[in-house]
Amino acid sequence: MILDHIMREWKHIFKLDPAKDISDEKIERLCQSNTDAIIVGGTDNVTYDGVLYLLKKIKQYNIPCILEISTLDAITLGFDYYFIPMVMNSTEKKWMMDIQHEAIKAYKQFMNWDTIFMEGYCILNETSKAFIKTNSKMPDHEDVAAYAYMAEHIFNLPIFYMEYSGKYGDPQLVEKVKHELDQTLLFYGGGIEDIDQAREMKQHADVIIVGNSIYTDFERALHTANLANEIE
Repeated sequence: MILDHIMREWKHIFKLDPAKDISDEKIERLCQSNTDAIIVGGTDNVTYDGVLYLLKKIKQYNIPCILEISTLDAITLGFDYYFIPMVMNSTEKKWMMDIQHEAIKAYKQFMNWDTIFMEGYCILNETSKAFIKTNSKMPDHEDVAAYAYMAEHIFNLPIFYMEYSGKYGDPQLVEKVKHELDQTLLFYGGGIEDIDQAREMKQHADVIIVGNSIYTDFERALHTANLANEIE
């Protein structure tokens, strides 16, 4: 699995939802913080215009910018990287293969695989919009560990993403999953609201994602980016 060497140095990422309002001043502070990158992505009401707006704002700053693709209609040129989720605990093949198949048919001639990375996604909050939209099944701990093992050893994916989608997850499960991975990076996202929670999850995950708290308690969310300095 080929992964940009720069990405292997990442520890912390902020995630912005194109369907949510955020001021230019806050975008600037996020981009000039100690975070390693900015992801643009969401579940509902993700539009081309919303994605393009955030791209233009983020591109004013010297920071890697990633589009996590949730709908083909919102694919926008100009991002540094593109992440494509494969929802491993969905009960529908659509979210593991069919949407990706449609994307290949439509965009194959434009795809630069040096900038495109597939993510093995495991959605772990059964009340979240993402869990419901993808008709996912709630896995137990052994299921999650097996999905992680499959992500690396069967599908050869560069990223395995434990997505709690607004809910703070189980650090012991994150640790268990990390033991299943060698080359595949472990991303954790969900419910991180302060630097203490960021530290706890970063003990096991390679990269932590902070998203929802940007919109609920901006200052505490911003402070989580200082984790990168602590680890260096």
